[in-house]
Amino acid sequence: MKTILVVLDGLSNQVAQHAMGYLFAECAQGNGQYYTLTCELPSLSRPLYECILTGIPPVRSGIIHNGVSRLSNQRSIFHYARAAGLTTAAAAYHWVSELYNQSPFNAARDRHTVAPDLPIQYGHFYWDDGYPDSHLFEDAESLRLRHDPDFLLIHPMNIDDAGHKHSLSSPQYRNRARMADGYLSQWMPDWLAAGYQVIVTADHGMNDDRSHGGILPEETQVPLFVFGKGFSLQPDLQPQQTELCGIVCTLLGVEHDKPLCRALLAEPQ
Repeated sequence: MKTILVVLDGLSNQVAQHAMGYLFAECAQGNGQYYTLTCELPSLSRPLYECILTGIPPVRSGIIHNGVSRLSNQRSIFHYARAAGLTTAAAAYHWVSELYNQSPFNAARDRHTVAPDLPIQYGHFYWDDGYPDSHLFEDAESLRLRHDPDFLLIHPMNIDDAGHKHSLSSPQYRNRARMADGYLSQWMPDWLAAGYQVIVTADHGMNDDRSHGGILPEETQVPLFVFGKGFSLQPDLQPQQTELCGIVCTLLGVEHDKPLCRALLAEPQ
């Protein structure tokens, strides 16, 4: 099943619980389910991109801080999908390109990627944390309509950017979360109607010191929303961040050796 993974960078679960009105509305109609995840440590961006996309925690992957700029030495969702002959795409921060396509990132070469032989075949990658989420979702939809990917990663940054500038408890941070929910309400109905399985989560949260990286609940507790017929929609499950890679690979129907929360998925028909 074709799958879209949305990683809302820096969205703390406590803000997701009251800001994501559209996502909770879909859940209330029986179209999805909300869970809480505890992110791996350290609660930093690049290490957790690697964790989400490979299932490997930072201390094992070696991507233990944001300054580790190199290709991943793990197999990611993109690698498994390509090995199975599927099409991959990403609208994401440039660190994702550095992890799975080419490192270091060269904007003139890599900003708009059309590279059928790379793990991420089609991409729009940005490097400015203030790059508008509105544009990023348009970038993603352009990739979806143009290339019909089996796996699409969508990774906007404005929630995290607002948290670093204004803190967890600021209206700016909360309103950026509400705006992301609004963008999802614009695009997600079409994704679901087209038969996509949709996962919406975050890499890490945010604290009132305008940072993250530690073990405070507001830094480590993140939301997980799942939508589509591929999910069991059972409540009271406790999926792990390290299981997201295996969950996506299973939805895509590709062979993998990653852990997964099998109860999260619907029984095969």
